[in-house]
Amino acid sequence: MLHRMRNPKHEASIAVVGKYAEHFDAYKSIYESLDHAGIHHDTQLRIGKIRSEEIEREGPERLLSGYDGILVPGGFGERGIEGKIDAIRFARERKIPFFGICLGMQCAVIEFARHVIGLDGAHSTEFEKNTPHPIICLLDAQRNVIDMGGTMRLGSQVAELTAGSRAAQCYERNTISERHRHRYEFNATYRQPFTAHGMRIAGTSDQDKLVEIVELPGHPWYVAVQFHPEFKSKPTSAHPLFAGFVGAAIERHSSRAERIQEVIE
Repeated sequence: MLHRMRNPKHEASIAVVGKYAEHFDAYKSIYESLDHAGIHHDTQLRIGKIRSEEIEREGPERLLSGYDGILVPGGFGERGIEGKIDAIRFARERKIPFFGICLGMQCAVIEFARHVIGLDGAHSTEFEKNTPHPIICLLDAQRNVIDMGGTMRLGSQVAELTAGSRAAQCYERNTISERHRHRYEFNATYRQPFTAHGMRIAGTSDQDKLVEIVELPGHPWYVAVQFHPEFKSKPTSAHPLFAGFVGAAIERHSSRAERIQEVIE
């Protein structure tokens, strides 16, 4: 999918990896927010819609190598989860700009737990109730709630950003309000090993101190959020995180083009 602009200053390609990536309406707000960020940067964006199950079958190398950024959006259900985790690992290890949203954030911390911290079998209790390392789980207050809607964190929530974090730089403030729609949370008992292995907790809820944003400081652009920033993006005002992500993809595209030109010359 090519989003055309007249005489754009820049180019970049983004892979959106999801269970329903081939259906435009499934991630309509994501694609529109990427458009807004492309307008912000005067950029011609090429959007690849990659089904996470295809990554499970064929591997990320063949499907993702040509992209300047990888985005894993929100969703529900177990199907395709391992493909999302493989895509995130690929982005982390290859230093490709990565943006994870809601379930994408949860897959990011599962991937990090398994392959960086070394917690074999780490998972979410949404998908593996008997996981030895429940990195993502229901809060204690949610466990006895029978009505699924009663366990959800819905609507606008305030979060405090870590000073100096990439998120704080993008927002240009330390307190934000974003929309949520999810049940499961990052398990706070694992915060110490994550930070000890280099993952930054870049944002927490203002009251419960739930983990809202994680980052990898040594990575060109690796940000994953528990909320849905796509719902606040506008054509005339790109969401700051989408703008930051697309900006990083532009930088990668430009640096790759320069290296190719050097080889040609």
